[in-house]
Amino acid sequence: MKVYFKSLASGSSGNCYYIGTENREGILVDAGIPVRTIRKRLKEDNIGMEDIRAILVTHDHTDHIKAIGPLGEKGHIPVYATPLTHKGINQSYCTTIKLCDAVQYIEKYHPIQLSSFNIEAFDIPHDGTDNVGYCIEVASKTFTILTDLGTIPPHAIPYIQQADFLVIEANYDEKMLQAGRYPAHLKSRIASQTGHMSNQATALFLAEHLTPKQKRIWLCHLSKENNQPDLAYNTIEQALCSKGIIVGQDVELHVLERTSPSELYEL
Repeated sequence: MKVYFKSLASGSSGNCYYIGTENREGILVDAGIPVRTIRKRLKEDNIGMEDIRAILVTHDHTDHIKAIGPLGEKGHIPVYATPLTHKGINQSYCTTIKLCDAVQYIEKYHPIQLSSFNIEAFDIPHDGTDNVGYCIEVASKTFTILTDLGTIPPHAIPYIQQADFLVIEANYDEKMLQAGRYPAHLKSRIASQTGHMSNQATALFLAEHLTPKQKRIWLCHLSKENNQPDLAYNTIEQALCSKGIIVGQDVELHVLERTSPSELYEL
């Protein structure tokens, strides 16, 4: 069975990812952009909202949940998140339509089966409420998605290494962040263990832990102010090359646009 992946947006202005099958079963990971934009960007690839079986939420920051209320309550799409994250969503100022009927709970390290998808949430360090990454298996293909995390803890490594397809944060370049215009407290927050992953940290991790199983890597959640797509790509490519891993030959590497949709990848 064919499986598809598309990023609808990836960055501090909003995040939303689609994984679906040729049987027109799909899920969204996060919904931090307007509902109209989600509909439009899915429709470009002949995907309707009726094909979306669920929304998985990584955490309760605004750029991940802006459209959760309307999609869940008006669109009747189940919203899966941990109990604490659901509490954070409904307490958020941006949630003008509170979740009620759409609420579905997921517990970390307790896999669930949803249509064709086997889904497991795992803990990651970030300064939202009860943040998770997701390991998603569908049609014998495994995705692992880690967005918004300050470091990669040891317990997350197996989820990465079992993935055929990996979406992982490369938020900022360390030199650009320190030389940039952000105030000191914000720089400190971003660079902290509960902030975001730098290009350099992601590159070092991948160089040390990548296995032959990983076929494609997408770098996500790039900062507008403190990163550049070419810089993120080149940093990771050079680190992999230092370990004898050739991008384009041993693994495919892509950088997701902040505000523009990616192509629909057929996997």
